[in-house]
Amino acid sequence: MHFTKQEYSKRLKNVKDKMSEDNIDILILSDPSNMNYLTGYDGWSFYVPQGVIVALDKEEPIWFGRKQDSNGARITTFLKEENILGYPEKLIQSPPSHPYDYVANFIQENKWANKNIGVEMDSYYYTAENHERLKKQCPNAKFKNGHLLVNWIRYIKSDAEIAYMKEGAKLVQAGMQTAYNEIKPGVKQSFVAGKIQETLLGGNEEIQIGGEYGGLNMILASGKSASASHLTPTDKKFKENEGTIIELGGVKNRYHCALSRTVYIGKPDSKIDETLKITNEGVEKAIELTKPGNTCHDVAVAFWGVLEKYGLEKESRCGYSIGIGYPPDWGEHTLSIRKNEMTVLYPNVTYHLMAGMWMDTWGLELSESIRVTENGCELFCNFSRNLHLV
Repeated sequence: MHFTKQEYSKRLKNVKDKMSEDNIDILILSDPSNMNYLTGYDGWSFYVPQGVIVALDKEEPIWFGRKQDSNGARITTFLKEENILGYPEKLIQSPPSHPYDYVANFIQENKWANKNIGVEMDSYYYTAENHERLKKQCPNAKFKNGHLLVNWIRYIKSDAEIAYMKEGAKLVQAGMQTAYNEIKPGVKQSFVAGKIQETLLGGNEEIQIGGEYGGLNMILASGKSASASHLTPTDKKFKENEGTIIELGGVKNRYHCALSRTVYIGKPDSKIDETLKITNEGVEKAIELTKPGNTCHDVAVAFWGVLEKYGLEKESRCGYSIGIGYPPDWGEHTLSIRKNEMTVLYPNVTYHLMAGMWMDTWGLELSESIRVTENGCELFCNFSRNLHLV
């Protein structure tokens, strides 16, 4: 386990307290980040139905998943054997049977079928079929939307969580430096991406720690492709007089630290250089306003105030919460840095300040992962925000 049993117990208590407040008796979690947060479970098994059940009348959470993944639960969690439930292989992708038939039967056996059952309605991993199976077989249950209940419990990090994010910061800085070292005219994006990934997973001579796969694949795009925010590496070669956007994540024990920068081969057009300088000024103002008691709105107004002063526009939000992550993204889906978002910042809240500027035919990215402290904030990374010229 990556945390003490005491920390897991505190997390579970906070979740149960919120369940009681929301009148939820049983909470079924399908988001692997929330499963990991409460039990430590960590496996690439989220492509089939799995989950963690939290019941107010049970001391421990209950893991359920494909039987062949049960040993993964035994290895990565603290759960007692009786709380690890593996459903049979015959239920996997075998209509009309379905794994949630097994879950519904377990609910009935525990006399929960007439209780208030919370489910993560907007989770990537909780399908319409999952929900229909539960409703059909538990017709007397009252289903409530428990989506983001655990995510908001995760909002304020422990010092142990912050420590893992700081290790992620070391990895992502090393990965970005690898990108700077390897990007050259005529070199394929795929070659550079391989070198970056090697660093993110294996570290380097200076960073003697290993990383993990990210919740989001690396973003690396050049030229006109840099005008799109989420394109990934191809075998296209880097060219003179093109900019490249890079967004990477360093991951330690599923905790992410993200970093974005822009590289230009040749002499950049003045509009690119000026836009990056303005964006950086906005980032500095946002950092200045990141402190306990301020809201996401306060930070957003500071950032957009700079852009508006120079006549620049940015429609998308400029930040979101980060921490635990599994594919397809590393965001925690709680705070967003945008105007009129009145979520309050507290010490040990962490977020990714993403100041991407994507224009019609070019783009640039600049970002920082930030921790709110007792008196202000600190950056996880110490990496120049200047446009890197090759």
